[in-house]
Amino acid sequence: MALLWQSRYARHTDQLYFERVSLWRDMFPGDLAARLARADPGQIVSCPTPIGALVEPYDRSLVRMLRRNQFRPPRPELAGLLPLAGRFYPRHFVHDVHDFFPEDRRPLRCLITTTDHMAADFNHPFAGFNAVVEGRIIQDLEAKEERGGHCNDVPVEITADGPGMQAALADRDTDFFAGDPFARIDPRPDPDFYQQPRLVQHLDDVALAGVRQIYGEYIRPDMRVLDLMSSWVSHLPESRDHTEVTGLGLNREELERNPDLSERVVHDLNASPQLPFEVATFDAAICTVSVEYLTRPLEVFREVARVLRPGGTFIVTFSDRWFPPKVISLWTELHPFERVGLVIDYFRLSGGFVDIASLSRRGWPRPAADTHAAQRVKSDPVFAVSGVRRSDSPV
Repeated sequence: MALLWQSRYARHTDQLYFERVSLWRDMFPGDLAARLARADPGQIVSCPTPIGALVEPYDRSLVRMLRRNQFRPPRPELAGLLPLAGRFYPRHFVHDVHDFFPEDRRPLRCLITTTDHMAADFNHPFAGFNAVVEGRIIQDLEAKEERGGHCNDVPVEITADGPGMQAALADRDTDFFAGDPFARIDPRPDPDFYQQPRLVQHLDDVALAGVRQIYGEYIRPDMRVLDLMSSWVSHLPESRDHTEVTGLGLNREELERNPDLSERVVHDLNASPQLPFEVATFDAAICTVSVEYLTRPLEVFREVARVLRPGGTFIVTFSDRWFPPKVISLWTELHPFERVGLVIDYFRLSGGFVDIASLSRRGWPRPAADTHAAQRVKSDPVFAVSGVRRSDSPV
């Protein structure tokens, strides 16, 4: 299934894989079940869903003005946490709200704060959006032995656990940058931490195949590509004849091990965001599972826009795994879909990009042979944000 929609700054696609879905009409929006029942494997069918079709319509009575002292996170280590405009928090962070139960972990959104009060929005994050739901049957299991499976309420499944949280508010920006958002556990220079090569895969094979598929939508033969924060693998699609790839990373040995690279540059972006390339050098740029380590992201994104040719695309992919000592503190505080919103703001606030789009890829089964198969049944989620270099970019 795919959920397609648009918010103030970006268009979004959320792809959700179902192992097995019963095609019961009342479990799908509109006539999607009937159309899927007639579709061949691989055929995509779509169904427009108006506001209120997937989640309850937006209800203004669910916006409440609360006293600031009602915001009390339950864990002692969060005692100093302040509500910030546009950010999401579990409902059980607020107290003395009579019609919500104390352990409710569904999200609320802080709209505004004053010295003594905060406005909290208890609507579903996706309330208020029109969308298109797409479905595609990957494999027809009708002739196979029935093993039980389970039924899915598709609107609930595709709107659960995040979609909508990446969207900016209609009238104000999300306050991502209060406090010290780019602090890290290990403040040492990055070259010290990355002195030893880390020849490991950060994601499982299914997730990495998803990354390659995403890059394959943008990377074409004969392109010049910048692999930003590169390592020993670039995760590019196989069909990229004559593509020149420049890898910029922190560890020389990792870069030398990468067979995809035509050029290798050792450079610390957190120490010096300026890229050592001329204006309009590259047709595309990628950054794979590394954006969460940038401490000066807006400067880096401006530099990427500078070295891209007009119309070139920058694609950033990430998941929910990272090196704890070097990840920025803000990243660890956000829901995965809020991180999508943060990266959208990196693109937007850097000033060099248009046509910003985001994609999430969730729910695929983890390979049985994967190291973490016993702990995590589903593949690592993949999130991507892309932007096109403005032809009139000021950078």
